[in-house]
Amino acid sequence: MSSAVLPHQRFQLKSFAYSALDAGPSLIVLGAVHGNEDCGTKAIHRVMAELDSGELQLLRGRITFVPITNPLAFEKGQRNGDRNLNRNFRVTDEPHDFEDRIANALCPLLADHDVLLDLHSTNNPGEPFIMLGPENNEGDLQPFALANEEEALAVRLGPHRIVEGWLCTYAEGVKHRMAYTPACERSHLLNTDPSYGVGTTEYTRAHGGYSLTLECGQHKDVTSPEVAYQGVRNAIACLNLADVPPAVVQTDLEVLKISRVIDRHHADDVFTKTWASFDPVKAGEVIGTRHDGSLETAPCDGFVLFPNPSAVPGNEWFYFAQLSERNVGGIRK
Repeated sequence: MSSAVLPHQRFQLKSFAYSALDAGPSLIVLGAVHGNEDCGTKAIHRVMAELDSGELQLLRGRITFVPITNPLAFEKGQRNGDRNLNRNFRVTDEPHDFEDRIANALCPLLADHDVLLDLHSTNNPGEPFIMLGPENNEGDLQPFALANEEEALAVRLGPHRIVEGWLCTYAEGVKHRMAYTPACERSHLLNTDPSYGVGTTEYTRAHGGYSLTLECGQHKDVTSPEVAYQGVRNAIACLNLADVPPAVVQTDLEVLKISRVIDRHHADDVFTKTWASFDPVKAGEVIGTRHDGSLETAPCDGFVLFPNPSAVPGNEWFYFAQLSERNVGGIRK
């Protein structure tokens, strides 16, 4: 007698691998890590159709495509299935939710590739940008030795805006979060874990590869799938996986560094206006008002990133970034 199908058993993680007969790097491309971000899915299907028809010929190495990385969230048309797949991303022996199970299947796949390109879009309007990893270092938080290779790909993906500083900012944010919220449910235990900021790209770097997140524009922007498509084609060119025209190097770079993540503490915390990502602010400018009347102000001149007026209390409300001194890819700003 067959047993009942559990809810998560309705889904599979579907990946599509293309292997050339000559050696070369291995690239994996993810779409729809968040279910309401389908630009990557559309771009992946477009590139796969070109490979299947012979219009694009893979001559070296291999490419693996995962068009829909979080099928439950994709079916819902929402960012998350049970939770955010791109946080606390790791293998777990005792999966608690759908995203734990997806991570268990996806982690070995990522570790088996040299390079990851993760395609996303944003809730707020704004131009595309790239999330870059750390500089080379031997620290405890995110040791890394492939920054030069990662930067070389970043300046060839397409966008001129690059953002760095993700994981170190999250580590500091977790310390603050633990100070004001009680441990009461699993969602809290996750977002106060030191690994909270680890997603697909951080996992790949920790397992011998390098990786980039390409944020292709706003979810419903009709140009976002094209940005994603060009990003995949540019990655193929940069890695010399096919004989295609070389990707153009962006020389007019704007490099920002995330320096703070600010949580929403209460449902009555409100922004002073409708902020958009990369809105500039001056030191002392009021960004939001807390439910107790206290003000959340800019610590110095900088930029508001990823403002979320609907953030669940105890989670990210917005980020603060400053101009970076980093010389990405040897290109001066």
